[in-house]
This record gives sequence, C-alpha cells and structure tokens, in this order.
Amino acid sequence: MRELGVGINMLPHAVGLLAELGLMDALDAAGIRTRELIYANRFSQVVWRELRGIEAGHAVPQFSIHRGRLLGLIHQAVIERLGPASIRTGCRVDGFAQEGQGMTVHLSEGGRTVQAEGDLLIGADGIHSTVRAALYPAEGTPTWNGVMLWRGATRWPAWRDGRTMAIAGGNHAKFVFYPIGEDPDSPAMRVTNWAVMARSSAPQAGHFTLADWSRPGDLAQVLPFVRDRFRLDYVDPVEIIRATGAFYEYPNCDREPLPRWSFGRVTLLGDAAHPMYPVGSNGASQAILDARALAEHLRTHMSVEAALSAYDMERRPLTSQIVLSNRGGGPEGVIDLVEARAPDGFDDIDAVASYEEREQVVRGYASLAGFASGNPQGEAEAEKSERS
Repeated sequence: MRELGVGINMLPHAVGLLAELGLMDALDAAGIRTRELIYANRFSQVVWRELRGIEAGHAVPQFSIHRGRLLGLIHQAVIERLGPASIRTGCRVDGFAQEGQGMTVHLSEGGRTVQAEGDLLIGADGIHSTVRAALYPAEGTPTWNGVMLWRGATRWPAWRDGRTMAIAGGNHAKFVFYPIGEDPDSPAMRVTNWAVMARSSAPQAGHFTLADWSRPGDLAQVLPFVRDRFRLDYVDPVEIIRATGAFYEYPNCDREPLPRWSFGRVTLLGDAAHPMYPVGSNGASQAILDARALAEHLRTHMSVEAALSAYDMERRPLTSQIVLSNRGGGPEGVIDLVEARAPDGFDDIDAVASYEEREQVVRGYASLAGFASGNPQGEAEAEKSERS
C-alpha cells in the first residue's frame, strides 16, 4: 500500500460519515479545512464566491487533502479495527459465481489461481472495474471527452487565510489552486495542489491509456494552455507548474450511467458504479455515501439480495444525475457562462449574468449532489457584501 496521487476535496456530507467513524482528528492532522471557494475568470475577476464547510453552516468541515494521505488514514483505521488480514493486495478478479446463499470469486494472486468465498461481492474496483465488465461485457472502454487534466502539488506561499480554494478560467482552460496541507517547516507555506483542465489538440485517444491518472505530465503540453492567458493576482500558473517537478496527466473520462448495479449478491460502488468528470469535488465523496447507504441497507434488510436492490434504487438515480451534470461543467459551469458572454473581462458581473442566474448554476448543483449549504442565506449575504 502506497500513498499516491495529489489533491482531493472531501465535502461535508462525506466528512460527516468519516467523523462518525472517529476519523476527524486524523483528517485535521492530514488536511486543510477549506473555508472559502472562489470562482473567477482568467483575469481574477470574481464570478462567484461562497463559504464552505462549517463557515457555510454545515456541522462538519470540507477538507482539502492529499489523496494518498486520505487513503493512508483510512487504511490505518481498517488495520487497527479489522486486523491486517482484512486487506489482501496483488489480487485480480478473474471471475465470480453466485452459488446458493453465497459468492465464489476466482482470483489471480502472485501467478496462481485462488478462490475466495463470502456472502456478497462489491465491485469497488474503479473506472476499469473487472466486476462491472463481467456484468456489462459489451460496454467497452471509458469515454473521453477530449479534455485533458494536468495535476500536481508542491510547497507554495499561503494565499489569503491559507484555507481558500480558487478555480479560474473558462471554456478554453481552467486553473485550479488550493492548499492541501500545512508545511511543518514554515507556517507561511502550504502544500498546494494545482490543476489545469483544457481541451486537448489530440485528434483521438489512441496514443494513451484512458483513465490512467498516474501518467507523468509534460511541461511542453500543459504550459501553452496557461502561458500568456491567465493574469491571476494570487499565483502565476507557469511558476507553480515549473516549481512542482513531477506532475500527472489524466484524460477526462467517465462512463454512461447504468440501468442497474445490483444483480443478486453482486453490486458496484464508487467509480466502478458511476465514474464522473472531476468537477464539483464529488467523486470520492459520492463513493463514501455509497458505502454508508450500502452498509445501512445490509443492516436493515432481511436478505442480501433485498439490501443490494434497495441500495441500487437509492444511490443509482442520484449519482447518474451527477455524472450527467458534470459533463456540463457542474458548478464550474458558472465560469463558462460568464466567459462565453464576457471573454475579455467585465466591469459589472451583474450586467453579464445576474446574481440569481449564477446562483441557480451553483446552488442547483449543490442540491443535486446533496451538499447544499446549511446556511445559504448567510453565504449569499457574504457574497453580496464582498461584491459591494
């Protein structure tokens, strides 16, 4: 088990479930409590801003955190509570069969074939899920929308309160910037995540593996999307990208929503069930909501089959809507809206798009994804105050 990846955001509805498991102290030690999110155009002109987490009225924070550290603290909790034998690595699912009141799974492990038996099988094996492929053998590879995502993390001076997240740009390219950890050597620094999302000039995806998030990035490919385009008052994208060293490239992929996840004693969860574009900070959070719903249905239903069916009916329609919404930009669509109308900037944001129109884009997505603010009126007043 290795702590790999870069930044990730955990929204309050998912953080609350981790807090119930006693992981709040570990999250605080590993990540940053995000206080504010700012959407801006490529000139740093604010399109929308809102408080997040506790400051927005939720009972728990939103966390920005290194993906590897998040997985590491969850992994440690599993080992402590369920024992080291509860996790087996290096196994590949070759097939499975439902037999009476249980499941048999055929695995490849270290060059040999082994079997595992249990009450049910949960395919939580990602966008390239073997379990999903067995249930839908004709589905094929993930769908690439032509957008490439470059991501990295490095030490960088804290901006504002050191707890603010910004997404700038629009239809041509977006630049994402947020802190994911304290710097133990300097309170004025943060471990900072950045990302560039832009439509690639590659005519097709044949030269790379779809949904391969760990492929090294290339400066020559990403810098043209930010050089001379962004004029941000908090960071020069070229500088932070050059300072990062190794970073990663990721084709923006998802899959079509499925008509069904659960088949008898087999079901899907997380990216295996609903891989989505990385907008709105929802992928990991929705997987945690899946897990909680599944556990609750298993606890309250008389049979595994009934529990998995109820879980499917609860979670699949909701996540399908999020997958489709993310294709349109999710809440970040508010930046696209403004850039389409004012590509060279604006003097008055309300003349470009009214507060109500912008609110509908952002709040509508929050309601859809299940993390609408506990105090939307307070956030609205803060946003209006800042504008004035």
